[in-house]
Amino acid sequence: MEVLYEAEVAGHDPAQVLQRRVAENDGLPEALEFARQLVRGVAEHREAIDQVIARHAPGWPLDQVAPIDISVLRLGTYELLFGDTPEKVAINEAVELGKRYGSDSTPRFVNGALGAIARERPRRVQPEESG
Repeated sequence: MEVLYEAEVAGHDPAQVLQRRVAENDGLPEALEFARQLVRGVAEHREAIDQVIARHAPGWPLDQVAPIDISVLRLGTYELLFGDTPEKVAINEAVELGKRYGSDSTPRFVNGALGAIARERPRRVQPEESG
């Protein structure tokens, strides 16, 4: 989320921001690969993600949404639409990021927008449901 936020605010390439942050910090290899996947996925699908967010939060034009809020929403939307993270986990993680980094209204905004996105998208079959 921090990589996406920095890229949004500074106008930097997300992949370059991630590469710099990795060089600055010793992270867990498995967490690093997951972070790369998320940053790459959000960057690759940003236009589609922004369209989905705009459709589900019509009262909040994206250019007027705080950079931290849009970064959290993009991440959560990516996980809902393209990731393997279970729906409830993706929404909960995004709300927690909103609580930690955003304003007092961020968690409610993120929860509402991601909840609406989750209700509209096709339901993915979870591994334990396949038979």
